[in-house]
Amino acid sequence: MILALIVGCEIAFWFVIVAGLGARYLLRRPRLGAGLLISAPVVDLVLLALVTIDLLGGGTASWEHGVAAIYIGFSVAFGHQVITWADIQFAHRFDGVPKPAPLVGTAYAVKCWQDVLRTLIMAAIAGGVSVLLIWVVGDPARTEELEVNFRILGIILVADLVWAVSYTIWPKKAAPSAPASEVPLSL
Repeated sequence: MILALIVGCEIAFWFVIVAGLGARYLLRRPRLGAGLLISAPVVDLVLLALVTIDLLGGGTASWEHGVAAIYIGFSVAFGHQVITWADIQFAHRFDGVPKPAPLVGTAYAVKCWQDVLRTLIMAAIAGGVSVLLIWVVGDPARTEELEVNFRILGIILVADLVWAVSYTIWPKKAAPSAPASEVPLSL
């Protein structure tokens, strides 16, 4: 049941984003688009409420409840970045705005370290949601599964740190440009 709610909230999150960007770029209604985009965090609040109601109603925490906590942390920490990425894609596709050049070298390494900070925020929020759920339920036997989240969050953080360190030591290089004879013709 909780897994279906998580999937539903993920679909709702993307629906709100696409509807907001569609209103902005296709309908040329930027205020409506902004209003829809601002409502994306409401999806997280709905998911948090549903998970809490499920556990307070006697449910036992499962891995799905842990995923919900991680999803909420990810959405809060990375949501703005995801929306910005989608906005750039829509602007490119529907407004003819050129795509920004890919980041390389030091600029990419800096972005990786910014993502480490976002991952720390995500882990703090997901961990906080897990602790809050454990505390609200008040029954360690029913919330034992939520403790797995702390190991998962640790693994995610370590992986992100390794990623950032690797691109700091070995900076990302620009893709080589193809010679004129190898450039594909567009139809």
